[in-house]
Amino acid sequence: MSLRDLFSRRRGPIRPTNVINRAGGTSYAMSPKEALAQLAATSCLGGAFYESAEGQLIEILDRASALDDRYIAQVAIYAREQGRMRDLPALLCAMLASRGSDDLAPVFQRVIDSPRQLRAFVQILRSGVTGRRSFGTRTKRLIEEWLATRTDDQLVRANFGQQPSLADIVKMVHPKPATESRSALYASILGREHDRDALPGLARELAEFRDGARTELPDVPLPILSGFSLTREHWIDIARRAPYQTTRMQLNTFLRNGVFKDESMVKLISERLRDREKIVRSGVQPHQLLIGAQSLSAEMPSPIRLALEEALEIAVETVPAWPGKLAICVDVSGSMTWPLTGARKGATSSVRCIDAAALITAIALRRSPGATVVPFEQSVVDVKLRGRDSIASTAERLASVGGGGTNCSAAMRHLVEKKSDAELVVFVSDNQSWLDARRGESGLLREWRRHLHRVPHARLVCLDLQPYTDTPAVDADNIRNFGGFSDAVFERIDEFARSDGDPATWVATIEAIEV
Repeated sequence: MSLRDLFSRRRGPIRPTNVINRAGGTSYAMSPKEALAQLAATSCLGGAFYESAEGQLIEILDRASALDDRYIAQVAIYAREQGRMRDLPALLCAMLASRGSDDLAPVFQRVIDSPRQLRAFVQILRSGVTGRRSFGTRTKRLIEEWLATRTDDQLVRANFGQQPSLADIVKMVHPKPATESRSALYASILGREHDRDALPGLARELAEFRDGARTELPDVPLPILSGFSLTREHWIDIARRAPYQTTRMQLNTFLRNGVFKDESMVKLISERLRDREKIVRSGVQPHQLLIGAQSLSAEMPSPIRLALEEALEIAVETVPAWPGKLAICVDVSGSMTWPLTGARKGATSSVRCIDAAALITAIALRRSPGATVVPFEQSVVDVKLRGRDSIASTAERLASVGGGGTNCSAAMRHLVEKKSDAELVVFVSDNQSWLDARRGESGLLREWRRHLHRVPHARLVCLDLQPYTDTPAVDADNIRNFGGFSDAVFERIDEFARSDGDPATWVATIEAIEV
């Protein structure tokens, strides 16, 4: 390197790496706030390629212990409302409960927004991992209010799931029923003697169906009905009235139970899956639709398959098209073949990190047709992509290549050597680069500086899909690190790419959330 390049005014301060990452490479440690945000946006408390579920839990508890209640509350809200996460927001909420925090009440109301979230919160708190096992007066009151503000029918529909069950929670907090129907409902949930005539309508219908006194299905969630012997006609009835998300998740179940032997049901379900209004209202995520498409039985009728692909195309229409000339560097290394949400006994997702990375890349390519895509592992991998292909097929083609080690700088070097004029460079990876380990600054930053000589106003984004707390490119005016795999990451990247002056960091975005 010449002295002119070495001491260029555009070079800026050199930041030597300060940590060894999980793969053994040199990297930059995230600050406690950045680390907690990364963990909350990506950890599903399942085993990752480089970290066990228990190791993730220990790190989350350790990082949060050094932070104040308000920031933990803001991260919990961000992870639930924008990151679409489930277990981590409940865990952070349980931490606030154990601390006796004044921020617990507003966070509880926004994070514990479903029966599943309530069960997760209670399970975590009662386990003692956050420091206490008892609810305490404040937490008990919040749970009582949660129960009291649900209608009788909502509680009937919430009465499924175990460890803990809704009955367990009612036993723990002893809520006071305000009406005769609520009193009978609590008794029914607890398995105690009660007056059936006093039960609210839906609970009475369920009891009658259970006893054989009623043949028409009550309008309750599928998990409640799964314990009954259901006929094909029952399954058709369930499919006919199922909400969008249930329909998406139960397609194979409907197939096994003969629903699609009825051509009218094939047409009805296909039309529901591609219904634009239902897609938007349901909040279904593109990666959820990809999961559905990948897991379909080989016997699934083709109209259902085509409807899911069309739904995926519709779901990404609201994703922002990133401005300027775009290059996407997608990691296709061996560690990216790990399950996206971690390995869990009996509950491991079929979607891998590479599937999510490929989908994000395919969506960005669809929204920005002129984008350059650079798949990489230890070196750049040649993949032929056609702009006219569907998002699903583009993602499938990207996900079918790769293996080997991770070398983030290889992709950046490729752009430099090709004299790329990309104004926004986005890496989609687990960021565990190790083949380019060296003393001093990281290999990625070294190549990034070379790119800046050609495109001084360029910006770099490192999007991390996994719960690791280091990065090959530390935040700077023109560099941002984000974590997660919901559609919120498209918005964060778009805000960074379009910002004038000093763009807000990810942490600043979280700290702006009102509690």
